[in-house]
Amino acid sequence: MAIIDKSTAPNRYRAEPSVLTALRTPRLLTREVLAGLVVAMALIPEAIAFSIIAGVDPRVGLFSSFVMAVTIAFVGGRPAMITAATGAIALVIAPVARDYGMDYFIATVILAGVFQIVLSLIGVAKLMRFIPRSVMVGFVNALAILIFGAQLPQL
Repeated sequence: MAIIDKSTAPNRYRAEPSVLTALRTPRLLTREVLAGLVVAMALIPEAIAFSIIAGVDPRVGLFSSFVMAVTIAFVGGRPAMITAATGAIALVIAPVARDYGMDYFIATVILAGVFQIVLSLIGVAKLMRFIPRSVMVGFVNALAILIFGAQLPQL
């Protein structure tokens, strides 16, 4: 087994750019800041729309998006991955916010996060390969219909 010298290794062996690398390289820092601003500007209307679907104040959606982005920035993520709210979550959380108020809303979100952490630790993601594509397409189409129906009262 050969030892790989990182200075002459192909790009696939080199480390991903880190925050410290970006701070030392003005060109990379400029690219990263511009990419972050573009994503932030794209997520503002999405956060407002999903907060309306969920039945909460749009300020709650904006604040939640900010907290989610900062949390992902510190605890990890993957290169080129954008973390944001989804229509599926907004539809599921809407009855909780409407029927029980913000106290249960916050508890539900925290409990969902704990469930996701536990499911990832026990490796449930490996089971996704057994779900047929037709089931996934049906799930996404049903979500589209539910989102459309949730927006009808605002028209």
